[in-house]
Amino acid sequence: MPLIVEPLAIPDVKLVTPPRFRDDRGFFSETYNAEAFKNAGINADFVQDNQSLSIKSGTVRGLHFQAPPFAQAKLVRVLRGRIRDVAVDARSASPTYGKWVSAELSAANGVQIFVPRGFLHGFVTREPDTEIAYKVDNYYSRECDGGVLWNDAELAIEWGLPVDAALLSGKDAQAQRFATFRTPF
Repeated sequence: MPLIVEPLAIPDVKLVTPPRFRDDRGFFSETYNAEAFKNAGINADFVQDNQSLSIKSGTVRGLHFQAPPFAQAKLVRVLRGRIRDVAVDARSASPTYGKWVSAELSAANGVQIFVPRGFLHGFVTREPDTEIAYKVDNYYSRECDGGVLWNDAELAIEWGLPVDAALLSGKDAQAQRFATFRTPF
């Protein structure tokens, strides 16, 4: 079974479904293979793996970005639980600037999302104790770290979550509005 790569409505954002080989013990899946990804048109050289645990359902992380020269592409997957993952096009010359796409990722479905450089990224957990792992193709820089308010009315992202039910970090709750965001991409 081959790796399945499907572009979303913003074609540079892709869903990646690696094959799972099942038997009575469970399954095996090769979640990343550099050659298979390059053959599928994903040309990111990942340099760092990150992992996060969100204890409560309704935890929102994002919308985050790393500005150049530390811009990052991400490959996100869920190890336990379920999320709605969101990518917002922040590339100034793009015809889809300010538009967003989303996908449901879960440990059960094994689907991953590839978010290229130049996008805002975030997710909301749909189950308690949701754990995600993601690869990035550049190192983190505090000086290049930024964010846009997750529920900005101008973006009108459908999170499937009432605003008063969102659990946010202080940083994410104070993020800038999209109208004041000056894209570095």
